[in-house]
Amino acid sequence: MSLDSSERPNAVLVSLQLAGVTDEQHDADVAELGRLVHTLGLKVVGTVSQRRAHPRAGTVLGLGKLVELAAWTDGPGTVQAHAPRKNKVRLRQEKEADLDDDLDHEDDEAFEANEHDDADVGEDAPSFAAPTARATVVVVDHELSPREQRNLEQATGAEVIDRSQVIVEIFHRHAKSREARLQVEIARLTYVAPRLREAGAGADRQRGGIGGKGAGESAVELDRRRIRDRIAELKREISQIQNEQATRRSARRDQRRVALVGYTNAGKSSMMRALTGSEVYVADKLFATLDTTVRSLKPETEPRILVSDTVGFIKKLPHQLVASFRSTLDEALEASLLLYLVDASDPTFESQLETTRHVLSEIGANEVPSKIVLNKRDRLDEESIASLRRRYPDALILSAKDRADVAFLREHIISFFDGELVEDEVFVPYERHALVRKIHDAAVVLGERYDDTGTHVKVRAPKGALERIHTLVS
Repeated sequence: MSLDSSERPNAVLVSLQLAGVTDEQHDADVAELGRLVHTLGLKVVGTVSQRRAHPRAGTVLGLGKLVELAAWTDGPGTVQAHAPRKNKVRLRQEKEADLDDDLDHEDDEAFEANEHDDADVGEDAPSFAAPTARATVVVVDHELSPREQRNLEQATGAEVIDRSQVIVEIFHRHAKSREARLQVEIARLTYVAPRLREAGAGADRQRGGIGGKGAGESAVELDRRRIRDRIAELKREISQIQNEQATRRSARRDQRRVALVGYTNAGKSSMMRALTGSEVYVADKLFATLDTTVRSLKPETEPRILVSDTVGFIKKLPHQLVASFRSTLDEALEASLLLYLVDASDPTFESQLETTRHVLSEIGANEVPSKIVLNKRDRLDEESIASLRRRYPDALILSAKDRADVAFLREHIISFFDGELVEDEVFVPYERHALVRKIHDAAVVLGERYDDTGTHVKVRAPKGALERIHTLVS
């Protein structure tokens, strides 16, 4: 979709509250969809929600709610009941292409069976407030089949996109590295392929020549074959990039590494910037960061500790992107410590934390030592902070905007690798006075005193770091 205009197009959200989904969770899902749509560049002007045991075949919404939705877009609110069915030859060709249309003939049969569902019509008898604005885009908080998307476009007369397409488009805009761009292109092509349609009359005429149509191959089938070839080419390029990245990771294998993981917009990039001093991109929007960034902890330790920022997680992540971005989680899998960044000010942060844990467990990263960091403390009152401490006694409650909190987290990271902080005194002879600077880099110097033979440095440092300091000066 094109959103080059400086004025944000109006969008209306569509959501179903299915059985087992609480009102709080449903409201949170709708709010998250609204943030996704805002990030994409649309203006939300209304929401159409419905409680159903399951989505209605062919239209997702019931017939009455479909009329309500159409009122937002000035559409007819109806769908052609008997769409032309594909013949068996075409269905077999698409199945062989492995890029079928989600078996649209099954949707057709279910759609026709529901067309005279009197209970559904009665439940959705049109009685709703007049819309306050006209929307040109309909965004559905569920993954739509190509048939459902076309039916909704016919009923509303507007552009219809689903949650998956919104996320894929956001990823496309925010991808910076070559690998991320290639992965997003694969996801977009995988999403678009089953939604290709015939251009019109004459689409089945054959064309000879190398790369042209084969016998009986339609224009859509030709486009799908080109998409398959392009996806194969992209995967080869990604494989080469991943081999290079694996080589770089193997060079860091013996180094101490920390990975920041968590839900999108939990504050990972802000914490990354605070811990490492790097100029990583920070914005209050979903999926602002898609590329894995690795920087050393500042001030540097000896040996140094590497911190990596990873792509954020989200519920209902399109399966095309789950497969494409699996490699970006390798940093988490190979880290020595995972810091689960959580936006503690979000009322649904517990479900977000569960989503993060679930995805990481799928790649085996749940075996990596971890620590929960409840971020954005500055947005909480004292009562909320006290409640969090009772519920998560082992978690760190802090703010990436507070320097003292960041310093506390840095000491916690160091102590994970080197043990608890202890105080000690180190003697450095004058002839080796250059080592005093290295002691300042490796530990917190509490004081210095001098005698005729050298400098006595009082330090506070983790046990491991202190052992290395004594070995250095001995």
